[in-house]
Amino acid sequence: MKCAMYYNNRDIRLEEIPVPEIGSDELLVQMHACGICGSDVLEWYRIKKAPLVLGHEMTGEIVEAGRDAGRYKVGNRVFVSHHIPCNTCRYCLRGHYTVCDTLRNTNYDPGGFAEFIRVPRINADRGVFLLPDEISYEEGTFIEPLACVLRGQKIAHIQPGQTVFIIGGGIAGLLHLKLARALGASSVVVTDINKKRLVFAERFGAKAAILADDNVPEHLRAVNNGRPADLVIVATGAIEATQMAWKTVDRGGTILLFAPTQPGIDVALPLYDIWHDGITITTSYAGSPLDTSEAIELIRSKSIIVRDMVTHRFPLARAREGFSLVEKAQDSLKVIIVP
Repeated sequence: MKCAMYYNNRDIRLEEIPVPEIGSDELLVQMHACGICGSDVLEWYRIKKAPLVLGHEMTGEIVEAGRDAGRYKVGNRVFVSHHIPCNTCRYCLRGHYTVCDTLRNTNYDPGGFAEFIRVPRINADRGVFLLPDEISYEEGTFIEPLACVLRGQKIAHIQPGQTVFIIGGGIAGLLHLKLARALGASSVVVTDINKKRLVFAERFGAKAAILADDNVPEHLRAVNNGRPADLVIVATGAIEATQMAWKTVDRGGTILLFAPTQPGIDVALPLYDIWHDGITITTSYAGSPLDTSEAIELIRSKSIIVRDMVTHRFPLARAREGFSLVEKAQDSLKVIIVP
C-alpha cells in the first residue's frame, strides 16, 4: 500500500509498505480522509521518531474485521481514535484520561497518512466510533481536534455570557471560537499575526479580529465594553502569546494554555498579580472518549459547522505540499489528505 512517510517537514515521501495483517480482535480500515494537525508539523516533536507515518485525524471504512472484533462490520464508516485510555488507572478514575500512561503509548498502525491502518484490540474496543450518515469523511477529520478543544473549554469551566479572548487564529483557535459561541459566550474576540486568519475569524462569528501588536490589550478593551476577557485561550505556542494572556484576562478570570511550547521553555509569571486578581491558570491536552462522542454529536447536529474550514485537499502523493502549507501557516486553514 502507499503511505506518506515523514522524515522531516520538508521530506515527506510517497512510499510502498505492506498492508498490515490484523489479528482476530483487530480491524483493518481503509483511509478516506485524514487531516494534517498543527502538531504534525512540530518538527522538534516529530523528528526524533522519524521516519514514520503520521496522521491521527482519520476517517475511513472497515474493510476487514477479525472474528472477535466485536460489533463492527465490514462496510462500517468510522472515525478511529489513535490514543486510548485504560479507564482503570488512578488518573482515569479521577477523570484525567489524557495523562493516562496507556493513552500516551497507544496508537494505530502505521498512521492516518496511509491507504490502510490496523486498529489494535484496545483501539477497536473503545476507540472506534461509527460515523453518522450526516457526517462526511472530510467533516469527520474534525472530530479529534474538536474533542481536544471541547475538553479544554470544559476544564476552563466556560459559562454562558462570558467574554472569550482567543490568542492564535489557526484551526484550533477557530474551533475554540465556534465552540465558545455554541456554548453561549456573549462575545468572542480573536487575535493573530496573520490577517487572512482574522478574515476567517470574522467570517466564523468573532465580535472582533485584532491584528497582534503592542496595543492588543487596549484594542481588546475597546471592543469589549472597556474590560479584559473572562476567559483567555492561548492557542499558539509562541511565548509572546503567553505573555499577552496576563495582560488580557479580567479579575477572577481564567487563562487556558491550550497549545504547547517546546520543552525547556520557561516563562516569567506575574505571581502577585495572578494572586491579587484571582486568576486561574489551567492547561489541556488531547481529548477523552467522552469528548470524542460529544464532538461527533456537535458536528452531526450542525451545532458546529466544520466543512467551511477546509481550504485544501491533497492526495497522498502530494502530502509534502500539504505539510508545507500547514507549516507556513499563511494561506491555509484545514488541509486534508485523501488516498
